[in-house]
Amino acid sequence: MERAIWIYTALNLTVIGISHITAPKAWARYFVWLHGHGKAGVLIIAAMSLGFGTPIVAFHEIWSGWPLAVTLIGWAQVLKGTIYFIFPGFGLRKAKIVSEERSWIFIPAGVMLLVLSLPAWYLLIRSGWPTAP
Repeated sequence: MERAIWIYTALNLTVIGISHITAPKAWARYFVWLHGHGKAGVLIIAAMSLGFGTPIVAFHEIWSGWPLAVTLIGWAQVLKGTIYFIFPGFGLRKAKIVSEERSWIFIPAGVMLLVLSLPAWYLLIRSGWPTAP
């Protein structure tokens, strides 16, 4: 199961990271749209965060070495989702900083997501992926 979580984490962070870099205006429009829906829009962000983090937390409880990075990514997303669900006003204030004029902020965020994907990629490659079971 660990390997499946590494694949899940690496692919999600990589694809979303590249998307942030290549389509920052689309991401900005999406977050402006979410913000326009008020606290209900924040619940979508919360659900995405919780939905990404929960499988990692549920199936990847490793607290040492490189795998720790994957576990922490999962817990960070669960924490974010939980905070946004319980305190949607906080998430609404965070989403307010996004605008189409400031869409460039998604580029460094995308780079950060790619950097965060590296431990999962490292673990996969070290395990022999994609050829070894």
